[in-house]
Amino acid sequence: MLAKRIIPCLDVKDGRVVKGVNFVNLRDAGDPVELAALYDQEGADELVFLDISASVEGRATMEEVVRRTAGEIAIPFTVGGGISSVDDMKRILRAGADKIGINTAAVQQPELISAGARRFGSQCIVVAVDAKYNEAWGEWEVYTHGGRTASGIKALEWVKRAESLGAGELLLTSMDADGTKDGFDLALTSAVSSTVRIPVIASGGAGKEDHFYDVFTEGQADAGLAATIFHYKEIAIPQLKLHLSQKGVEIR
Repeated sequence: MLAKRIIPCLDVKDGRVVKGVNFVNLRDAGDPVELAALYDQEGADELVFLDISASVEGRATMEEVVRRTAGEIAIPFTVGGGISSVDDMKRILRAGADKIGINTAAVQQPELISAGARRFGSQCIVVAVDAKYNEAWGEWEVYTHGGRTASGIKALEWVKRAESLGAGELLLTSMDADGTKDGFDLALTSAVSSTVRIPVIASGGAGKEDHFYDVFTEGQADAGLAATIFHYKEIAIPQLKLHLSQKGVEIR
């Protein structure tokens, strides 16, 4: 069994880390390069940067942030937000990112997954999936555009397709759990983890240390991602890793 990973997520807007609820009431949480360096020192296994402005200006800003960050940290980091072509991927990878996250663009043009995997290798392509439970279907639906648009696509069918197209990893966010701090969506995470062979990063709902234990054991996730609890020092990464290790979870 692969060791489990702890991954802080940095939402970057106009060159600053921000945190809010559904991108509303955003609070400044600091400089992304400084935060990235701090998480590296604290023992984070990887980082995820999401460019939530993702405009033309935002993309240029993000390239500079990626370049500066790459010079400060030794751990892998994934960059997503507004990436919709192989050329976009190339620019961000050249700036120093290790992996590319694609979400809306992957749903709109699934061939982008294959094109990216052929050009840069599957290990570089992280397909981000925002999923919400659809009562009428009795299963989860994929959402795009930052969780604002229902796609009409069933999540379990989509993750299987993403894997077959060449995705190397999935970043799975439960829209139902996100921001609640009541724990990861174990039913969704377990269902997706059982459907694919590639690693699954669980996101949405982390509020305490045992939530990570639950998502690694019951949810079968390969990594746990969180933002607010790390940014505002509600949980320290070294303490979280010690806690998990003491409970028998193999961590890096």
